Amino acid sequence: MSDPRPSRPSPRTIGVEEEVILLEPDTLSPIDVADEVIGELVDLDASASWITHEYLRAQLEFSSPVLADGDAAERVVRAFRDALSQAAARRSLIPASVGTAHGRGASSTAEGDRYLRFDTELGAIRPDHQIQGLHVHVAIASRGEGVEIMRALRPWLAPLLALTANSPSFAGADTGFASWRTMIGRRFTTASAPPVFADADDYERRTRALVGLGTTFDTASLAWMMRLAERWPTVELRLFDAQLSAGETVATALLARALVEVAAAGELPHAEAAAQHELVDAAIWHAARHGLDDGLVDPATAELAPAWEVIDRMVEAARPALQAAGDEQRVDAFLARTRAEGNGATRQRAALAGGEAALGRMLRESFSA
Repeated sequence: MSDPRPSRPSPRTIGVEEEVILLEPDTLSPIDVADEVIGELVDLDASASWITHEYLRAQLEFSSPVLADGDAAERVVRAFRDALSQAAARRSLIPASVGTAHGRGASSTAEGDRYLRFDTELGAIRPDHQIQGLHVHVAIASRGEGVEIMRALRPWLAPLLALTANSPSFAGADTGFASWRTMIGRRFTTASAPPVFADADDYERRTRALVGLGTTFDTASLAWMMRLAERWPTVELRLFDAQLSAGETVATALLARALVEVAAAGELPHAEAAAQHELVDAAIWHAARHGLDDGLVDPATAELAPAWEVIDRMVEAARPALQAAGDEQRVDAFLARTRAEGNGATRQRAALAGGEAALGRMLRESFSA
């Protein structure tokens, strides 16, 4: 006799895009050899077409296939990192998964009309546009559902950023921020948290009105911390700095999926005031500045609270979805390490206290861990 209980729906599929910068080990400055490295990886494995160049000549981007579970995500992220680690080692370079690189040197712009146009539009901002992110795609049933999910997630962007901040230094100096990449991104035509949209039609109308203004050449260049993807039926979370290790990348993606799941079910709590644009935006700035080292705006109360109290509230809201997907262990291990050792920004600063060589070793070891 079949089990009469209703079956639990399968977890939403996810996709991961992570950007990596190639660094010279003595100076930790970018080295413009990404195209050469990509060519070698593709020659070794024809399936490596998921490794592509990005805006900078020192950057590579990994775009995963559609992933159903944490095991698949771990497998493909580690395969990419292993292949890139070997290619970088053959050139005595460091592949670094960081929001911004520490070294003073700058990478030049990759070829392509789109990149050239973006370069021109940035003007004097261009020298600072040396950033790497982690983008997580989570499947949605419709664009209408995606708009509702984005509305529910807005107050939780700041806690997510504080947890994953990983860009404390830039151009050879400590910026004082946990996520300097976030501050650079705030200069774009669209930046920080997206506005609240009434529905999918409202989203389409208002985003298309932005096309042609500044760096928004098309809807694919919207730079908000989350948006609806144009090519895929997903909501794309773009707020995360690139993460030091494969485990952190995967855990971040799984936590994002769980939060999307509970947001879609209307089970992600927040006070109405916490969703107000000025508070959401200020909370993001505060999280980018302090990471986990100061309080965070608690979406449940719209007031400052101890950082880990807010993080724990967020994770507990997501826990039913983590348990249903079998992701609880991975995410809890990530949280336990972050609680003990700090986020990526804290760990980079700790390593840099021992000198640039020590930071370089930490970056290399974390990438391959």
